[in-house]
Amino acid sequence: MSVWSRLYNGETEFRFVPRWRLWFAISGLIILAGMASLLTRGLNLGIDFEGGVAWETPAGSASVADARDAVADAGVLDARVQELGTGGDRSIRVQAEESDDPGAVTDALAELTGADPSDISYQEVGPSWGEEITNKAIRALIVFLVLITVYIAMRFEWKMAVATTLALVHDILVTVGIYSLFGFPVTPATVIAFLTILGFSIYDGIVVFDRVDENARALLATNDRTYSRMVDDSMNQVLMRTLNTSITSLIPIGSLLVVGSLVLGATTLQEFALALFIGMLSGAYSSIFIASPALALLKEREDHWSKLRSRLGPQADEVAPRRSTAEVEESADDAPAAAAARPRPTTVGSIQARGRKKGRRR
Repeated sequence: MSVWSRLYNGETEFRFVPRWRLWFAISGLIILAGMASLLTRGLNLGIDFEGGVAWETPAGSASVADARDAVADAGVLDARVQELGTGGDRSIRVQAEESDDPGAVTDALAELTGADPSDISYQEVGPSWGEEITNKAIRALIVFLVLITVYIAMRFEWKMAVATTLALVHDILVTVGIYSLFGFPVTPATVIAFLTILGFSIYDGIVVFDRVDENARALLATNDRTYSRMVDDSMNQVLMRTLNTSITSLIPIGSLLVVGSLVLGATTLQEFALALFIGMLSGAYSSIFIASPALALLKEREDHWSKLRSRLGPQADEVAPRRSTAEVEESADDAPAAAAARPRPTTVGSIQARGRKKGRRR
């Protein structure tokens, strides 16, 4: 049977939990590089956050390099120049922190592009609006994390909530770090996309944890494998669903990124789609390689699962062959009956009680 067929039927044998050190190391290196860049370079904040000035003009036959040289000659050396639109609708947007003579920049752009100075828009943006957006985004993020943690703790258990929160923090740090490393511009559209990707990461993790919760109930009745092995089995059973969700989400976002921004020149779409694309990749990674191994590590510390691992021996994760999804669901349904039919342990008290009953019958 091919790997695709086994993947489709949830019959793969990929080992995720035993390699948790590798997955955590990969994420740790990415996060450390991003945080080092964040401390040294910071983020490339747009004028909506830092304040500044902006011009937008019909491009004519001018290129981005020509516009950058023209505004530099007019005294603006730190300009960020973008080309918007295609064909006859092409325009050039120039952003800078400040300008001592905005009129000189307007005249330079008009001379370069052949546009009338009245057709060149100019605006000044204060940092207060961007600061307000940032504060609201931070408050929304905190409320979101608290509500999600409480919901998962009530729906499943608090250790699953901890693992989910850890994956969310991972996605935040990875996305922010990549934006700092590559100097991608941070705009209000980026902030909106940033909050959107957290919901995707949660959804992907819940799919895995729901199957883990079902299989854990069956494992309490059989005790034939460790909790870590059961988590691996659960992830393999839903791996195809996770991959399908990720792929079908990334394809339209990739279309927005390539067609909407690079072909049509819609800058806002580019800023929104780029944050979504990075965040969803990170979310798909964290739901498989961060959240689930973290849950297994937390649960293996519990007394029951720790003793089970000791009883099963050094090859605990390899003791029982992986069961099919149907077998796992059947075992979960039979778990209450199996627990009731299991013989009770014999103790001194139970022997004495049976002796007293026999004496009374005599």
